[in-house]
Amino acid sequence: MSTRCSRPLSVLVLILISLAIPLAGSPTPQAWAQDQDQDRAPGRERWTPEQANAWYDGLPWLVGCNFNPSTAINQLEMWQADTFDPETIDRELGWAEDLGFTSVRVYLHHLLWEQDAEGFLERLDQFLDIADRHGIGVMFVLFDSVWDPHPRLGPQRDPAPGLHNSGWVQSPGADDLMSPEREPLLVHYTVGVISRFKDDPRVHAWDLWNEPDNTNDNSYGRNNLDREPEGKRERTLELLERCFTWARSANPSQPLTSGVWIGQWSDPDRLSPTERVQIEQSDVITFHTYDPVDRAAQCVENLRRYGRPLLCTEFMARPQGSTFDPVLGYFKDQDVGAYCWGFVAGKSNTIYPWDSWQDPYESEPPVWFHDIFRPDGTPYRPEEVSYIKRLTGRAD
Repeated sequence: MSTRCSRPLSVLVLILISLAIPLAGSPTPQAWAQDQDQDRAPGRERWTPEQANAWYDGLPWLVGCNFNPSTAINQLEMWQADTFDPETIDRELGWAEDLGFTSVRVYLHHLLWEQDAEGFLERLDQFLDIADRHGIGVMFVLFDSVWDPHPRLGPQRDPAPGLHNSGWVQSPGADDLMSPEREPLLVHYTVGVISRFKDDPRVHAWDLWNEPDNTNDNSYGRNNLDREPEGKRERTLELLERCFTWARSANPSQPLTSGVWIGQWSDPDRLSPTERVQIEQSDVITFHTYDPVDRAAQCVENLRRYGRPLLCTEFMARPQGSTFDPVLGYFKDQDVGAYCWGFVAGKSNTIYPWDSWQDPYESEPPVWFHDIFRPDGTPYRPEEVSYIKRLTGRAD
């Protein structure tokens, strides 16, 4: 790890306050608003490629899924006290263990911190315990720019029939994203959560922001009632840059990242401003691809130039040609970490394709878009399960 640099007194006070938050119950974000240097607080430096590769070499092949229990429609329903479902989580992570999965990528939400910081942290700890009993580590995702821009705490709506991810919510939503007075909450949440688990071996990595420049044009963005706020990309870029600084101020022993997700990144001179921040600030390089194996291979070849471990944090959309066989096999051959989207079919409705936003399905699609198991644990395609087990050494 890099040596921590010296800090001005005001910054030291800021960080000490953040470290005390988990012990003090619900946070008071207003306290942070007084420190105008919060987005420039120094922390550990970005890992060198050598440090990043040493971290990766000390782990098993990171293979798994984006995990959301089948009983939760979104991040809020997964984590709120009234709907947190450790029994289902334990059962479904047992199926992940049986496949040989070693890691899961799991989304959080800043409103959960505002609602009940200590209770939220306790549930995160409980989840980590369950995953650890199954030999599975966790990559936590702090923010997400995809799907519903108007999250609300409390009971969540029922799934819309035949509609892909009809209840998934952004963090921060449009209101909090565009309100500078809410930014201290985002700082509190980032530093508070990472500080609690910054040296926890059950946490594999911190994915700071999922698809930050996604404007949801084919889903919520097409509906005037739910249209994304003007200036979303510019504002998100500002916060993404600051978020890396906030996260590093907690001095985590795990890597920080944010994954690129559009195209194959063949020309480093033509990266978007957001992609440039993601690649230049990440300790390890993460990316998404829902394309067939030849295009997935282009992604890997192009991102090798950075000399850092590569993790594909989203893949597998059957009708798109992104299938376990051969894409997952290619990732293993290339020593690339791999997390498919979805696991157990449930309230997220991700068996339905993205085009269901234009034309909702009246029945189960002829080919599932995502997910591996039905809610009772029956594989959607037994041959896929057999293939995954062969790759992970669980075939016997």
